[in-house]
Amino acid sequence: MLDLSIIIVSWNVSELLKKCLKSVYKNQGKINLKIFVIDNTSTDNTVEMVKTNFPDVNIIANKNNLGFATANNQGIKKSQAKYILLLNPDTEIGENTLKNMVEFMEENYKIGIAGCKHCNPDWTLQPSVRRFPRLLPILLILTKVAKIIPGLPALRSYLAQDFDYKIAQPAEQVAGSFFMIRKKTLEEIGLLDEKFFLWFEEVDYCKRAKAAGWQVWYNANAKIIHYGGQSFSQRLTIRKQLIFVKSAWYYFKKHGFVW
Repeated sequence: MLDLSIIIVSWNVSELLKKCLKSVYKNQGKINLKIFVIDNTSTDNTVEMVKTNFPDVNIIANKNNLGFATANNQGIKKSQAKYILLLNPDTEIGENTLKNMVEFMEENYKIGIAGCKHCNPDWTLQPSVRRFPRLLPILLILTKVAKIIPGLPALRSYLAQDFDYKIAQPAEQVAGSFFMIRKKTLEEIGLLDEKFFLWFEEVDYCKRAKAAGWQVWYNANAKIIHYGGQSFSQRLTIRKQLIFVKSAWYYFKKHGFVW
C-alpha cells in the first residue's frame, strides 16, 4: 500500500508548481508516494510543463475552474494511500518533512488531520493555525477594521496569536496549504464539501473531523516554505471579497452563527 498520495490543485502558477514538485521529489526519502496535479484550466502551459518535466505525476486537466474543494476531491477519489496530503502549489517541502509527518500520524492513530510549520521564503515563521471562526472576527476582517486595529481580543483569539509554534500540539484548524488527512478519516466523514469554491473548506473539514472524534494536530518538527496566496492573488479584490463572504456565510449557516 502507498504511504502517501499528494494532491496539488493548480491555477496559473506553473513556475511555483515546478519548484514545489522538485522539492517533493528531492525530499521524498523512502516514502512510497504518488502525486496528483489537478489543473483548473490554467493558461500558462501548466499541463505541458508537468507532462514534460514530471512524467510520473498523474495530471487531471479540467476544462473549467471547478474550485479548490471539487478539484481536491478529484484527486482524493483516485488516492489509494494510507495518508492523503493536500498541498498548495506555492509551497516547497522541507528536508525530512514528509517522513516526519507520516511518522507523526503513525504514532497516534487518533490524529485524523495534521499540519506542519509554515515559513516565509526567508524561513521566518508564518502563522498557520487558527481557532474556529466566530462572527465578530470575520466581520472585523471584512470591514477592514482588522487592519486598523489588529490587536482586538476577538481577532487575537481567532488568529490564535497565543499559539506556541515551537511544540507539537492539538489545534482547532490547520492551514489548507499543507493538510494531511488519514484515509480512515476520509472514509468515515467523506470528502471536502464542494459547496465551498475557495476558503473555509479546510475549516469545515477540521470541524467535521473533530465532531466525529478525530484529533487535529500541528507538528512543529516538519516544515515548508509557503509563498502564500499566489494563485488567488491574480483575481480582483472584489472577486476575492465575494467568494470569501459566500464561503463564510455557508460555513456559519452549516455550523451555527456563533458571535
